[in-house]
Amino acid sequence: MTEHMTRMPAGELISERPNTRKVFVKTYGCQMNVYDSDRMTDALAKDGYVATDVLEDADLVLLNTCHIREKAAEKVYSALGRLRDLKKQHAAEGREMMIGVAGCVAQAEGAEILRRAPAVDLVIGPQTYHRLPEALRRAKNGERVVETDYAIEDKFEHLPAPDKAKTRARGVTAFLTVQEGCDKFCTFCVVPYTRGAEVSRPVSQILREAEKLADAGVREITLLGQNVNAWHGEGPDGRTWGLGELLHCLAKIPGVARLRYTTSHPRDMDDSLIAAHRDLPALMPYLHLPIQSGSDRILKAMNRRHTAAQYIALIERIKAVKPDLALSGDFIVGFPGETDQDFEDTLRLVETVGYAQAFSFKYSTRPGTPGADLTDQVPEDVKTARLERLQALLVRQQRAFAEQCVGKTIDLLLEKPGRMPGQLVGRSPWLQPVNIDAKTSQIGDIISVRITAAGNNSLFAEAINVETLGSLPA
Repeated sequence: MTEHMTRMPAGELISERPNTRKVFVKTYGCQMNVYDSDRMTDALAKDGYVATDVLEDADLVLLNTCHIREKAAEKVYSALGRLRDLKKQHAAEGREMMIGVAGCVAQAEGAEILRRAPAVDLVIGPQTYHRLPEALRRAKNGERVVETDYAIEDKFEHLPAPDKAKTRARGVTAFLTVQEGCDKFCTFCVVPYTRGAEVSRPVSQILREAEKLADAGVREITLLGQNVNAWHGEGPDGRTWGLGELLHCLAKIPGVARLRYTTSHPRDMDDSLIAAHRDLPALMPYLHLPIQSGSDRILKAMNRRHTAAQYIALIERIKAVKPDLALSGDFIVGFPGETDQDFEDTLRLVETVGYAQAFSFKYSTRPGTPGADLTDQVPEDVKTARLERLQALLVRQQRAFAEQCVGKTIDLLLEKPGRMPGQLVGRSPWLQPVNIDAKTSQIGDIISVRITAAGNNSLFAEAINVETLGSLPA
């Protein structure tokens, strides 16, 4: 589980705004939660809240939770126990601190959170973030609020557009949710139950948000969805568009130099999307395309509805039109009933495909999913041993891909200050961090560089000319 923190926008002078209330958001899990956290802080800004990264200063603490990993709910309750003590301390000092739980654990647990954690003032699910300000007002009046019913209205239509100043402070890359929910019902996955059915935003909404992001200096936009390549939104011409057509439209927005999308399902990689990888220079040559297992027997048990051979054939089709494409994937080891042979099939698929990056996990039951009822569980020590073997192979592939980059000339998006003075960290077309000597004033520029070395987790580069290939709009 990854964790992210929504920070106070750079340059915000809280000391000059004594009546300003402060919100601390701790974000667990996926990129969509990061996006949702940003939209929640934007929504609260109208009520006078500014984000802070100092927990003790917060008037409102929001935990934006993830239900994907094992014991996710218990980790939330543990964090709430610590917040309860801080809330008591604030009360003793005559200060109010409100606590809210958002995200997928909120959706799954609902009123149970209020029962187990009396310090919590409100619980709000992923589909109702646009109701957060109103829910907070109700909580301030003494009501303990649970907002987890799936909204009839379009939450995206009601969420505020990205604030230009805040977006600029957040950086030159940004997430943009275009699709939410999932209809695939993989037996290991809780997403259909916490995020609901697949919903696609209309093109007009997406373009408005993308234009505002570009106007705020964002150079690279990553389109998000639980099943992003299943996006089929209403276009301005009344037709239903697919993701390939949307990407072509987004690439025309001035200032948008790069596009990505995640997370994809193999069954939704259509011809138009594959053609976009061939035809759109702005679409980066990096694709996160999970398969989860290399065993057809396990894929069937997971309800993935494709085979290993079909997945490999799909990869070959995409690479035929985009030979420099780098692949990322997800793998689960120890799914109920997985045999040694099933696991060897996974290793064989990884060897065949070759991944620049991948994420791998031991299977853990998710309450409410069909997989939770399966009885043929794999012993924990076997899962651990298999995961170690798989991760060792994936790390070797990742390092080999990084080494292959040494000596290449690439276009590098300068993203943020590095650890060393006079150093910036850029983002390669393949999503790798790249360290280079450059000035802070160059953040947002895209420059031509030569990769000089590969470290454990990043690359090193030198500029090969002083001209930029693209820079932030004035």
